[in-house]
Amino acid sequence: MDLNEKRNEGLPFSPEYFDHLNINRSAVERRAASLPGRRTVKKEYQAAWLLRAISCIDLTTLAGDDTAGNVQRLCAKALNPVRQDLLDALGFPALTVGAVCVYHNMIADARKALGHSGLPIAAVSTGFPAGKISLEQKLDEIRRSVEAGASEIDIVISRDLVINNQWEELYREVKLSREACGDAHMKTILATGEIPTLTKVAKASWVSMMAGSDFIKTSTGKESVNATLPVSLVMVRAIRDYYELTGTKIGYKPAGGIQKAKQALDFLILIKEELGNDWLNNQLFRFGASSLLGDIERQLEHYVTGRYSAGYRHAMA
Repeated sequence: MDLNEKRNEGLPFSPEYFDHLNINRSAVERRAASLPGRRTVKKEYQAAWLLRAISCIDLTTLAGDDTAGNVQRLCAKALNPVRQDLLDALGFPALTVGAVCVYHNMIADARKALGHSGLPIAAVSTGFPAGKISLEQKLDEIRRSVEAGASEIDIVISRDLVINNQWEELYREVKLSREACGDAHMKTILATGEIPTLTKVAKASWVSMMAGSDFIKTSTGKESVNATLPVSLVMVRAIRDYYELTGTKIGYKPAGGIQKAKQALDFLILIKEELGNDWLNNQLFRFGASSLLGDIERQLEHYVTGRYSAGYRHAMA
């Protein structure tokens, strides 16, 4: 499936869009803590939400010991994420995840495994996860990933630019990365666990969107703290404000540490509460995850059979 939302053309750099931002951490944390209790999702409604969550997963393998075999198994699971007998019982004929996410050198293996399925390949780029390479190297890596067959590029920003308030330099880096992506959609990873304040998270979100990002993403999954509801609240409110200003919908991708079905529901509730139903699809929302899928399948089996199976029966791939 191809992303079909209107591309983000961005805005000219101007600090007036974000200079005034000053995020109250206590208020954000109170609001985020209230979200899981605001909606109770049970029985068939929970099953429906979990099926939606599966369709929004970027099924990911970003390990140092990745092999062609690992990627082939990942792609097989991506194309058939839930056992067919469970889908039949749920009255759901077919389902895939949103995309597979791999390192650059695994793109060819993913293409071979996915065949003509049309499932997108997302490649992490720009010196993932630290981003500690030159801008020229980052742009070259993006171009090579697109040429290899990636239709989505997940870039990492230089966190030192955020920490040192070098907003115009960050804007230039992201804008040049977007140009290097060509027709491929670009997700910009902020690595929020390495950004010291929520105010800087909000400003980095704005600069990334102004520079043309199609998605903003929390984390590489390699930081000590990854996706959380408070940081997600800050980022999705930036998305909401950008939409109100420009009419352009920016996607959102929480990644790292989302392992349980209950967590997935909490993030979906956040999106519904803050952005609305238009964002509850894989055109504008993705989970970066691997083990999450196994727990969701386990919950769906419980809904169908009334029994919990062992977690090892629902391995990622």
